[in-house]
Amino acid sequence: MREFERWQFTHEQLLGIEKERRARTRQLDDPGLEKVRRLYRLRGIGLGAAWTYGLEFFSWRQFRNGKEVGALAGLAPTPYQSGERAHELGISRAGNRWVRGLAIEIAWGWLRHQPSSALSLWYQARFARGGPRARKVGIVALARKLLVALWRYVETGVLPEGATLKA
Repeated sequence: MREFERWQFTHEQLLGIEKERRARTRQLDDPGLEKVRRLYRLRGIGLGAAWTYGLEFFSWRQFRNGKEVGALAGLAPTPYQSGERAHELGISRAGNRWVRGLAIEIAWGWLRHQPSSALSLWYQARFARGGPRARKVGIVALARKLLVALWRYVETGVLPEGATLKA
């Protein structure tokens, strides 16, 4: 019974937070919330993801290019060069791990809810026929490309190619 009461209490708190987010998103005076509203209009991006990206990632810092966006999220490549040898070591993982995890989660959702977008078609052409490891590598690449495309969208209003808005 105590466990159920604790669950109920936590559930009510989460509903309260969601209600507060919806109410604050409707406010027109905060420029950070405009970024949240733009992201939330895209199909495949929920209020929690739009809130995290809009207020906790895109609003507090001015990015100059997509490389900075990918680096802050920890989705930048790490090249290794030693004399004649040169190869990639994977992503750096030096950035914000919560944003990186959310970026990968949104990338999976993007494939499902935006199947005709240019990014989804790129992923399907390049990684869909590969094995599980290739798809995992591909989803990280898609997450980085999508993160940069969403940054351009909130900064300039240019919709990612082939993306659709919610009804």
